[in-house]
Amino acid sequence: DNWAFLYAQRLALKQELPLHVCFCVVPKFLEATIRHYRFMLRGLQEVAEECAELNISFHLLLGYAKDVLPTFVVEHGVGGLVTDFNPLRLPRQWVEDVRERLPEDVPFAQVDAHNIVPCWVASPKQEYSARTIRGKIHAQLPEFLTEFPPVVRHPHSPSCPAEPIAWEACYSSLQVDHTVKEVEWATPGTAAGLAVLKSFIAERLKSFSTHRNDPNKAALSNLSPWLHFGQVSTQRAILEVQKHRRTYKDSVDAFVEEAVVRRELAENFCYYNENYDSVQGAYDWAQTTLKLHAKDKRPYLYSLQELEQGTTHDPLWNAAQLQMVREGKMHGFLRMYWAKKILEWTHSPEEALQFAIYLNDRYELDGRDPNGYVGKADTLSLCPAGCLWSICGIHDQGWAERAVFGKIRYMNYAGCKRKFDVDQFERRYAPTH
Repeated sequence: DNWAFLYAQRLALKQELPLHVCFCVVPKFLEATIRHYRFMLRGLQEVAEECAELNISFHLLLGYAKDVLPTFVVEHGVGGLVTDFNPLRLPRQWVEDVRERLPEDVPFAQVDAHNIVPCWVASPKQEYSARTIRGKIHAQLPEFLTEFPPVVRHPHSPSCPAEPIAWEACYSSLQVDHTVKEVEWATPGTAAGLAVLKSFIAERLKSFSTHRNDPNKAALSNLSPWLHFGQVSTQRAILEVQKHRRTYKDSVDAFVEEAVVRRELAENFCYYNENYDSVQGAYDWAQTTLKLHAKDKRPYLYSLQELEQGTTHDPLWNAAQLQMVREGKMHGFLRMYWAKKILEWTHSPEEALQFAIYLNDRYELDGRDPNGYVGKADTLSLCPAGCLWSICGIHDQGWAERAVFGKIRYMNYAGCKRKFDVDQFERRYAPTH
């Protein structure tokens, strides 16, 4: 279920050439820890096995693409290169670096394989809100939301077989934090991810439209780790969920809104706004109101360490933080509350955003993702609450002015109590010490 892979195979078949798949493992990436790398690499082991069955060589290259890929291209006489798309700064830089070092006669194509409507096709500019992008995406869904053609067993074998992959050497090449442990609830890989999709449709889809804002109810897809690492395609998820539209129309429509419109809105923002992870990326009204209230007296001030350990005065906030630390996920409704309280309890909007992104990227399995920066959180476990949505009002509007927040949408403990059983959630994620 990968349009870049399908396109590469089509080119190879047309030229009657072998097909190679390369994955470049970088020693570190933003705040990713062993929790994220193990999820990714165990998923890649499944990819390697599938490729072997399809007579396609899979290569795990250790190092940055610019250092290892051009050499590989020359040594293997590669005739063309196809890559996936990611709107974030670092992966875009990797693509540029490879492009500069490739032999001039090797064409290089990029395919947006993880959005349904390709990012640059959905809109040629930064969109203001879901309202402004929704029509553009829905108009193009008939063209792009189609069934995948199969990857076929490749008829052209490489002249020399791929080297066996030294998975252990790969782990020892990593320069990442090993203290953030893997999570038990999420098994990496496509087979496990598709099983979660199946269980969502069978058990939770019926209550998605009514209960997705209640952290105590099992109503979410829980698919975000597999979607983030490309182990399950969003397009596959939509195609399967849509089969049940007649039975669960409201839930299916809500899921499509979150998984397509909101998700691609976040991609659009990161692609067209280079300040997608800083206060400078916010709209003028938000920057102005945050600046006006930057010196307001905060009711509490917490260090990064206190926040990370979940030792604030607020038991709901602590429970949400501990859920993220233990499970690698936080309920989407609570991610909004969580990020907004960081704005209220730190020295400045800049510090709040820095802390929120650090914690999100370090613990969330789906961190380091456009949705983590700007997604809107009603998505609930499909798109996380974006830090810029919560703290800087991106894709939101101005609200009644108040201390610290200015016109940024406010959330409080009492409001959460009206929405769901806060005590039940706090008991579930109580501190263990």
